Amino acid sequence: MNSGSLAIEIQTSLNGERQAAVDRVAVEEPLEIRLGFSTPDGRATRSIAITMRTPGNDKDLATGFLFTESIVHALDDITSVEVCGSPDPDTGLHNVIRVELAADVEVDLGRLQRHFYTSSSCGVCGKASLEALHVVGLTAIPDNDTYFSARKLAQVPANLRAAQTTFDDTGGLHAAGAFRPDGTLIACMEDVGRHNAVDKLIGRLLAESRLPAHELGIMVSGRASFELMQKSLVAGMPLLAAVGAPSSLAVKLAREFNMTLVGFLRGDGFNIYAGEHRLCA
Repeated sequence: MNSGSLAIEIQTSLNGERQAAVDRVAVEEPLEIRLGFSTPDGRATRSIAITMRTPGNDKDLATGFLFTESIVHALDDITSVEVCGSPDPDTGLHNVIRVELAADVEVDLGRLQRHFYTSSSCGVCGKASLEALHVVGLTAIPDNDTYFSARKLAQVPANLRAAQTTFDDTGGLHAAGAFRPDGTLIACMEDVGRHNAVDKLIGRLLAESRLPAHELGIMVSGRASFELMQKSLVAGMPLLAAVGAPSSLAVKLAREFNMTLVGFLRGDGFNIYAGEHRLCA
């Protein structure tokens, strides 16, 4: 059974007539991320985040979150990632992930409390959000010999949609995919949350030692927000393409950090909001 979807009994209505039916809906459950790390007084454990997610690839979600929030910087910073606690009595799901860091990894507890300041939903101004990225040491994506084919880019949304197995069941999940300059999709993750789908994807790339991914683009099924651009920047991915519209702060981030931002990627067309020099015929 697909743990990302759940069959439920519903009522359908057509022309005023109702009848019983069965539908599948996307599962949404909380995931708590706990962090184990060294302090001058010995090992400590902190609960650092609770996110509502679709079960599946939970370990990738946890490590991707830690990486995109600049809490860890390399795969070697992590010694283990394990589910813990008892399963939920109603769903049978394990909703707690514990990530143990290497003994020499320093953890800024203040940053764990401030990590939400780089989120577009936190309420701070755009200038402060961009400055926060510089504070944690993020720099502009370097130019290299990677150029993305505009013709092949137009094929990526269909490739991403074809890889969404749980969306086929529910019609209710976002997706994020990593693709090569020729449009080849190499990984796809699904989740009820757009940010979670991206964290799952980046967690997988981290596990495969592909980061920083200067030679890969990222495709998202919804709009392009500041938060998704931030996560792409941390992963070193120079191009983000979205089916929907970008936000103003996403555009500012892309232009300030030399990223390519594509929006309204549908059919044969798209808009280029930043970094047009990385696109070729």
